[in-house]
Amino acid sequence: MTADSPDPAATPIIGIDLGTTNSLVAVADAAGPRILATVGNADDDGLVPSVVRYAEDGAVEAVGRPAAAALRTHPERTVYSIKRFMGRRLDERLDDAGAVSYPVVEGVRGLACVEVGGRARTPQEVSADLLRHLRDRASDALGVSVTRAVVTVPAWFDDAQRQATRDAGRLAGLDIVRIVNEPTAAALAYGIGRRDDGETIVVYDLGGGTFDVTVLQVVPPDPGDAEGEAIFQVLATAGDSHLGGDDFDRLIVADLLADLAEREDLADADRARRRALLREVGERAKIALGDADATRLVVDGGGVLPDLDRTVERSWFEAQARPLVDRTLAACERAMRDAGLERDVIDRVVLVGGSTRMPLVREAVESWFGRPAYDALDPDRVVALGAAVQGSVLAGIRRDALLLDVVPLSLGLETAGGAVAKLVMRNSTIPTRATEMFSTSVDGQVNVALHVLQGEREMASDCRSLARFELRGLPPMPAGIPQIEVAFHVDANGVLGVDAVERRSGRRARVQVVPSHGLTVEEVERIEAESYAHAREDMLVHRVVDLAVNAALDAKWIEEALGRVRDELAPELVAEVEAGIGEVRAFVEASRRDPRTVDADAFHAAKDRLDRASVPVHETAITRSLREEADAAKDR
Repeated sequence: MTADSPDPAATPIIGIDLGTTNSLVAVADAAGPRILATVGNADDDGLVPSVVRYAEDGAVEAVGRPAAAALRTHPERTVYSIKRFMGRRLDERLDDAGAVSYPVVEGVRGLACVEVGGRARTPQEVSADLLRHLRDRASDALGVSVTRAVVTVPAWFDDAQRQATRDAGRLAGLDIVRIVNEPTAAALAYGIGRRDDGETIVVYDLGGGTFDVTVLQVVPPDPGDAEGEAIFQVLATAGDSHLGGDDFDRLIVADLLADLAEREDLADADRARRRALLREVGERAKIALGDADATRLVVDGGGVLPDLDRTVERSWFEAQARPLVDRTLAACERAMRDAGLERDVIDRVVLVGGSTRMPLVREAVESWFGRPAYDALDPDRVVALGAAVQGSVLAGIRRDALLLDVVPLSLGLETAGGAVAKLVMRNSTIPTRATEMFSTSVDGQVNVALHVLQGEREMASDCRSLARFELRGLPPMPAGIPQIEVAFHVDANGVLGVDAVERRSGRRARVQVVPSHGLTVEEVERIEAESYAHAREDMLVHRVVDLAVNAALDAKWIEEALGRVRDELAPELVAEVEAGIGEVRAFVEASRRDPRTVDADAFHAAKDRLDRASVPVHETAITRSLREEADAAKDR
């Protein structure tokens, strides 16, 4: 560090809302949080369209408003809504790829990439170009080189999407010191919870590409503690990572396309320009319908479309949009159920995200919760302001707030027989760490495969695979003897890491869990619905699988002990134990074929009978071992 270069630790930590439609950068100091705009531009309101235009050779030509303004003339080189592709496979985002004007191609591991300048560019790279622009804007406004940031993400972003966001920051020359869920950041910005008795609030966040709902409890500082901190504790979160303002725009676009297709053939050669034009028209119509009962669309087709002169009524639009709004209310119901709360205990419902300006959304939320919505701050800016508040907390400028977020879905490990041992339960407060002991089920096993899973069901086949790795090089030991300690740790950014160590040998393995793709909303809904519908059946199957693993080891050990002392036991006892071993092994084999066909109570009773019958066997085996050791000592 030179004499005239600032100490990175002394520079401010900015807050960035990296949005699907718009992005913002903010800072919080002693005067409070504020949005940073372009220096010397009185017309700049701080909103930066999340749009990047590239030149023919792949260089960045424009970011933000200039890029968005030229979308019609450079549709194939202008990238927008890139957030929807972050950490996702192309086959999961084919509908989004078909709706944008730029080419979306398959990259490494099947991930969605953008083809510009003759090469595939990852969503992280595009996001990095946007983040770099926001970083430079902040540096110019603050007069100091900014290198640290708090960046917000949807609460429903999985590990892959959070890691992709961190990677984008690193490519942009930013140290992302914390990733914060967008609804939680919004709660920080509102500074809710200043009442003496605290508040229970719901943050309803409908942005350009994602939806989140979060239930928080805000505990005020102790009145007697001048430096006390308010605790913002997330109780539950739910959402839809594939639902936002873009989807509402497409309702209008789809109707316009259907109308135009009836009038004349739409040439494929103009597809990119057509999509760019219709995207603009759809968004403009949606915004206009927020203030009027109808809007007239008069558009010059520019040779790629027939000229448009069409009236769109709000009643029609709201009828088309109602299923999308109902999806958000279903997520609200899940979050309230997970938090264990009824609607009448909610003190405040906070609206966040530009899409909440639609009258249909506001009316539906107020009706469902039975209270007026609260929107004292601009819903477009509140997330960035909250990120800046968290940045000031981490920088030590502000010490009056503590953020406690949660894990959205349970995390576990596959065990013998295909069952799932859950280590971190959904809606656990982060950061968190959970540890459990495991062992082997086969003699002489030197490698142990570890399968990390996400979901609410009891069997691995019904959950989502996150990662697989191996603990290798174990010394050969009998089954059940190795002591394998597995630890799950979810950091404050919601990113999962898994450690495994065999305690006798000291062998270790670690994986930073980065799944190649995340959960779709349909999968989340299926996981949750099936976890309730099959709860009893799943628990019985899990019980049978666990019984089979333990009973197989018990039968093996009892048979080995019986072989050593058979000559010292009464024949009827030997026959009883052998019959018990045979009965238990029959249950084990049946369990391996199909655990759902096994009577768990009968299996447990058979294992219990064998355990009781084998007590004399173990006692005799121990006595013989002691006698043999004594005889050996005499001989020495």
